[in-house]
This record gives sequence, structure tokens and C-alpha cells, in this order.
Amino acid sequence: MGFSIALIVFSLLLMLLVLMHKGKGGGLSDMFGGGMQSSVGGSSVAERNLDRITVVVGLLWFACIVVLGLLMKLDS
Repeated sequence: MGFSIALIVFSLLLMLLVLMHKGKGGGLSDMFGGGMQSSVGGSSVAERNLDRITVVVGLLWFACIVVLGLLMKLDS
């Protein structure tokens, strides 16, 4: 039960984080300083941190799916 709730929370959080990434036309990450850089430079600190957080949440989401799959297999 706990992993199911965690999977729902991580799914919603991952969806929010992906939507915050800047695409071709900008994104919600501009609110956190992502739009204050020049177009020639690399990604800003806010974008890099958003990338890191998204990867961590994605890995936790994947781990929840694996654990739920194993639990369902063991219950059968």
C-alpha cells in the first residue's frame, strides 16, 4: 500500500518537474532564474538543479515500479 501511494506521489512530482523544463519556447523554469541567461551560454544553475532533481525523482519512480512488481510477483 505504501509503495502504491509513493508511486502516485512520484508520478505527479515527475510530471510537474518535466513540465517545468524549458523547451524551445521557454518554460516554467524561467520563474526560477532560467531566463536570465544569455542565449550563447550554457544552462543556468536553476536548469541544472532542475535536471538533477528530475533524474533523482525518475530513479525513485522506477525503483517504486520495480518493488511493486516484485511484491506482486511474490504475492502470487
